[in-house]
Amino acid sequence: MIERRRSGGFFKTFFIALATSLTVGFLLFVVFSGYVARSVPAPLSPNPETVQNTQPPKPQQISADMAGGAPVAASVAKSAVSGVVGISVLRMDSGSIFDRNAAQKWGVGSGVILSGNGYILTNNHVAGGKSKRIVVSLQDGSNVDGTTVWADPVLDLAVVKIDAQGLTTIPIGDANALQVGEPAVAIGNPLGLQFQRTVTSGIISALNRTIKVDGDQGGPNYMEDLIQTDASINPGNSGGPLLNSKGQVVGINTIKVESAEGLGFAIPINVAVPIIRHFVDKGDFKEPYLGVFAYDREVIPYLDGNLKLDSGIYIANIDKAGPAYKSGLREGCVIQKADGNTINTMIQLRTYMYSKNPGDTISITYLKDGSVQTVNVVLAAKDKDGLVTR
Repeated sequence: MIERRRSGGFFKTFFIALATSLTVGFLLFVVFSGYVARSVPAPLSPNPETVQNTQPPKPQQISADMAGGAPVAASVAKSAVSGVVGISVLRMDSGSIFDRNAAQKWGVGSGVILSGNGYILTNNHVAGGKSKRIVVSLQDGSNVDGTTVWADPVLDLAVVKIDAQGLTTIPIGDANALQVGEPAVAIGNPLGLQFQRTVTSGIISALNRTIKVDGDQGGPNYMEDLIQTDASINPGNSGGPLLNSKGQVVGINTIKVESAEGLGFAIPINVAVPIIRHFVDKGDFKEPYLGVFAYDREVIPYLDGNLKLDSGIYIANIDKAGPAYKSGLREGCVIQKADGNTINTMIQLRTYMYSKNPGDTISITYLKDGSVQTVNVVLAAKDKDGLVTR
């Protein structure tokens, strides 16, 4: 009897001790778990004050300079994509357009709508030269025949007109205000119309670049004042817009260096602004003609390593039948100003001239034989084939 009572007491004591141990262990676990939860850092949040909230923290609004410009690309694309068109051009590989045996080939590029009544800016290598047919593809899916009303192979720009009204346009920006490193967005048709209005983004990589390309006549052509960008540009992007973070056109995409990645170039939009204004306001553009071809200090080393040029543009070629020659300008002269406006690139001179009309007089300040001289030049007219109209 005595042994049984001892045995029952032992088990009773054992179970009480076990229950107590489990209870204490559980409490210690709860306390320790809470300590660990408080000790582990909370996930990083853009706003530390939101960590204690029961609702998930709202992400910080990303600025235009963050995430590689992705938010910029989305905003720009939304506002500008409807103003980008596809341009299909039927060309003759050889022979006359009336020769049935001549090979026909379609080429595809891009363009920018810059007026509601159908003026579209693109590249000369897209819509310039001889072609049999030009078809413009709009965002709504419609295809409209177009006509090239102006083109310049040196600038690699062309204007196409379609019969349309109320088109969505893209606002024009100022390429002179660009800064290296700011966001850039390109829109175009990189691989033809099956990939219409592809959007790529990057930054402005450099400004005032000069590229040597083969000209239409087989000789070299130096494209100057170009905008360099790492936004992906492929052949079908030619003629499409390069846009800033405000969705404004600052350049027309033109060429890409095939031997390297991230090297695309665009023509500054400023040179095309007076041309478009002439077409919109008057329905025509009669190109004023000075009769000189000059290079800036970036191009001079390509031509002659012995020439030194700090400013202005060096006249390398001059039309002896043109107005500049008749006014006393010669090869070797350095043009410094036009009507008091400082000139350091040929594009700057063209931009100013394009704001004028044939018959207008401009004052040219130039350097000749070490002395500064000024002469008045009456601009002539150049027809669409590049000939001077007397």
